[in-house]
Amino acid sequence: MRVYFAPLEGITGYIFRNAYNDIYGHIDKYFAPFISPSENCPLTPRERKDITPENNKGIDLIPQILTRRSDCFIEAAKELRSMGYKEINLNLGCPSGTVCAKGKGAGFLPDTDELQKFLDDIYSYSESEGLSISVKTRIGYYNPDEFFDLVEIFNAFPISELIVHPRIRSDFYKGEPRREYFAYALEHVKCPLIYNGNIYTVKDREDLCREFGLNLDTIMAGRGLISDPSLAEKLKGTASGTDFQKLRVFHDTLYHEYQKVMAPDINVLYKMKELWTYWKVLFEGSDREIKRLLKTKKYKDYEDIAYQILK
Repeated sequence: MRVYFAPLEGITGYIFRNAYNDIYGHIDKYFAPFISPSENCPLTPRERKDITPENNKGIDLIPQILTRRSDCFIEAAKELRSMGYKEINLNLGCPSGTVCAKGKGAGFLPDTDELQKFLDDIYSYSESEGLSISVKTRIGYYNPDEFFDLVEIFNAFPISELIVHPRIRSDFYKGEPRREYFAYALEHVKCPLIYNGNIYTVKDREDLCREFGLNLDTIMAGRGLISDPSLAEKLKGTASGTDFQKLRVFHDTLYHEYQKVMAPDINVLYKMKELWTYWKVLFEGSDREIKRLLKTKKYKDYEDIAYQILK
């Protein structure tokens, strides 16, 4: 089977991707945190650094663009094409309030007439350039039944892959995904379809396969892969449990690589503590220590607690 790593802004940048790929691997595609091009700036220096091929060697990386302007998308796509990228992902799923207020991400979904015009523009460009464009979408903004019209729109374009997160914008990441809408997609979407949402364990995928009556040979996970970095290995049947020695190596690699590029201490600790809010599920009985770790402000205090947990 194939496993795609979903992007999480502020977490899955090139340092994280390289460490994960070297230590765990088993990811078929990594999706980069979104690029948000403006009229005069297709890519910021920070965005360019994150996706430059020199910082992503040996990784099948798919850049993701977040915009509602086709001209901005195309200018960013030209930059990415010049860097050697042959596939780009369109973000129609981000539920952030600041993003949606600008009509981007999931905020673009209700404006179906403009969305159709946008897709017409970008796919006319992509076909002329031999560029693949995949789409990551939610099933609607206000109501999940919006998905029925969205499927008709998507079916009119040569989408290379449609990645469906079966929640509406107001769901954010809470509750159970509305899997019945993915079942509808399986029956009606013409392009290759990828499931995304709440896959944390092998059993989660197996339950989905039973529910849909088929083998989901490709899935996308994000929070699940961060919470349990060995999940991709488990999904592919090459690991049965969590290797805590490997997790220690992963932790140390990230910790030291962040120290090389970030200052002061508190910024590095912020990055590491964010990861611990996911990793805590792996350490039953360590709630008190993790709460103390999340309050640390100095390297030594952080290390004393982290290595006590990781021992």
